[in-house]
Amino acid sequence: MSNSQPDFLRFTGHRSFARRLTLATLTGRPIHISKIRSSSPTNPGLAPHEVSFLRLLEAVTNGSSMQISFTGTAMTYHPGLITGAIAGQGAAEGDMIEHNLPPTCSRGVTYFLMPLCLLAPFSKAHMNVRFSGAGVITSATESGDVSVDTFRTAILPILGLFGIPPARIEIRVLQRSCAGPGGRGGGGCVELRFASQVRLPKTLHLNRSPGRIRRIRGVAYSTGVSASNNARMIHAAREILNPFVSDIHVAAQYDQAPLVPTGDSAGSKRRLGIGFGLSLVAESSAVGVLYSADAVVPPKGGVVPEDIGKNCAYQLLETIAKGGCVTPVSASTVLVLMAMGSEDVGRLRIGRDVIGCEDLVTLARDLKTFGASSWGLRDVNDDTDDIQVAVKGTGVGNVGRKMA
Repeated sequence: MSNSQPDFLRFTGHRSFARRLTLATLTGRPIHISKIRSSSPTNPGLAPHEVSFLRLLEAVTNGSSMQISFTGTAMTYHPGLITGAIAGQGAAEGDMIEHNLPPTCSRGVTYFLMPLCLLAPFSKAHMNVRFSGAGVITSATESGDVSVDTFRTAILPILGLFGIPPARIEIRVLQRSCAGPGGRGGGGCVELRFASQVRLPKTLHLNRSPGRIRRIRGVAYSTGVSASNNARMIHAAREILNPFVSDIHVAAQYDQAPLVPTGDSAGSKRRLGIGFGLSLVAESSAVGVLYSADAVVPPKGGVVPEDIGKNCAYQLLETIAKGGCVTPVSASTVLVLMAMGSEDVGRLRIGRDVIGCEDLVTLARDLKTFGASSWGLRDVNDDTDDIQVAVKGTGVGNVGRKMA
């Protein structure tokens, strides 16, 4: 008699929570995660943003199921078919899935957008999601999330290297917001329209020289504070970057701070998500090579706009100095798509400090656990300190489009 119980892949801890669920959805492997903040005396178990991500997965898939223990420190996840925004299966109005983030959410909206850009190419229908509610933070956060502007200008264009047309991908920032008091909540609103579904991502060969930086673009944003903060951040950043590159253009965006209900009495509201920040992207002469940096004022304040501009500029120079063709922000997205692509060997040039970071080492182990092949590493034969990574695709493909 055969055993009908599924063979769970077992993980421990809350680190890489969203990415492991994403890999489970892409490969169709059920997973079991235990010891989720089990040692925390005050907040054990799943955090609000992790519970919200589980609800998002339930909305964009069909047939997925999850079970969470009473304490929230253990859970199982059975992935379903990635359907996207289909009327009657998650899409509330028309072809748009409305996802509301709780006020206690401490992660930026890119925490949810990054996994979606990995799932959306493999979905059966278009992936259209609107993030709203008092918990939407569109700026960068102290927990390491990048801003929506960096996601749009430094992450989405890379998808074109895999045969996923960026022209059919749209990000709309309907309301900007920074992190609220204590780093929680923002009150922003963001729409993702992803219409670039493919049968199988192309094999990537990005092992050439990174080239020279030809121009720098960026966005300075302010919400609920004086718009002059944008000019002060831009001026401070240009003072540092002008000696290196002359072609620099940074747009300025200003929004009123969003109004969110206080919950104290009926109809009472307050301003939330007040702050300012800067996003910079350096474009290389080599196709597909982008370097990004983000800086934002902390929720408690106390930092002048000039310091934000300088910090972002220095961060961009440091990212460029690490070398390679991808940054720590985009490396995980590129490597996952290479592993899920056609059954051929793709090659990627990456900086030694980037490939050696804890996040990518964990990614390599997780991909191996989910059945992907190991990475091949060798030094690049030039005067740089870069590493060439060889990744063999697993040919996962888009099951939904095959059945459609």
